[in-house]
Amino acid sequence: MTLAAPGRHDFRANTEVVGLCSDLLKINTSNPTHGERAAAEYVAAALSEVGISCEWFEPEPQRTSIVARLPGSDRTLPPLLVHAHLDVVPAVAEDWSVDPFGGLVEDGYVWGRGAVDMKGMVAAMVAVARSYRADGLLPHRDIVMAFFADEEAGGRFGAEHVVGTRPDLFAGCEDAIGEVGGFSHRLSPDRRCYLVSTAEKGALWARLDASGRAGHGSMLNDDNAVSAVCQAVSRIAEHDFPREVSPTVRLFLDRVAELLGVPGGDIDDLMDRLGPLAKMIRASTQDTCNPTSISGGYKANVVPSRAAATVDGRFLPGHEDAFARELHRLAGDRVSVETIFQGPAVESPWDVPLVEHMQRALQREDPEAVIVPYMSTAFTDAKWISRLGIRCYGFSPLLLPDDLDFTALFHGVDERVPVSALHFSVAVLRNLFDEY
Repeated sequence: MTLAAPGRHDFRANTEVVGLCSDLLKINTSNPTHGERAAAEYVAAALSEVGISCEWFEPEPQRTSIVARLPGSDRTLPPLLVHAHLDVVPAVAEDWSVDPFGGLVEDGYVWGRGAVDMKGMVAAMVAVARSYRADGLLPHRDIVMAFFADEEAGGRFGAEHVVGTRPDLFAGCEDAIGEVGGFSHRLSPDRRCYLVSTAEKGALWARLDASGRAGHGSMLNDDNAVSAVCQAVSRIAEHDFPREVSPTVRLFLDRVAELLGVPGGDIDDLMDRLGPLAKMIRASTQDTCNPTSISGGYKANVVPSRAAATVDGRFLPGHEDAFARELHRLAGDRVSVETIFQGPAVESPWDVPLVEHMQRALQREDPEAVIVPYMSTAFTDAKWISRLGIRCYGFSPLLLPDDLDFTALFHGVDERVPVSALHFSVAVLRNLFDEY
């Protein structure tokens, strides 16, 4: 095999990626009710067909991750880790206009739960790997491809397990790309940027518990567990955490202000210019904590002895300890706080060679492309990968229609990805792997 020359693509990947994505969407990998085994078998078979073998991990039945390696022409270079997850969040079929697990290809889109989060990227990774073998060519450096289970529930049975038990599979990797980033956003009629995640907020999911005096609903009760939990939930929901601009967010704001030709000092003015994207960027300027469930009681005229709620907290880099203290303070003395899941915040540098190659790979397909760093408010498997000292970036490239509210598709109803965006993704990934 020989090294691939930039732009030398027969685009076999274009003809395969849509079918791969559709097939994967037909495999229900909803977390936690369905495992990832069937999807892992599908990916492994597609790779095995072109001579690429996989390492298998299954810490619990059906909770399957696989890792493969596509050799490069220069084995002295540090490998690039490319990762995606096989699980998806559940979908309520009655809320959708199509079958969420039908893999429908219609109206220029591939429809289904996981289309953007993130089976589209899985399909692109597999299609690109297969195209190298079909062309008889090699990427510039080794590409380590990881397909993880359980990302949507924190990664215990996926990335955390694989990284913890087989760190040798990632030996030498300095950089990794995965979700959430690389998608386009129209800033103005003549400015289109691609947001690359160089940071992500930390996560703290917690359960709030209160106990009190059970009794008849008609009596006075100053030790009511339901009241205690509701008051705690109210304090948390109404609390406005202070704004703080991290280095990544400052880079984003300065870059956007430069592209728009406006002063960069007024954050709110810039937010007003971002359209639907603003809700995500605003959330990256402060810690957040949202109540997500509440339970307690079993009959209208009975005061229960216990009540509970859950909250989803997200904190900025460096805020982990302070955020936990504030959550306990807001919960109050009558409510206990139990951590369900906690993952660290992640922040990687912007001035690295990989970023320059991302820019070039995008511009080969979209001459307008300008990349901009941002902080993701969601957590990804980067939390576990970064423990190995690997720099992590959200880069799953997609050129999107200007009027598509992309962020609303994550975990949303009628999740879908444009067919043209999948074609764009494989072209950009191939450009990146050829040159970097």
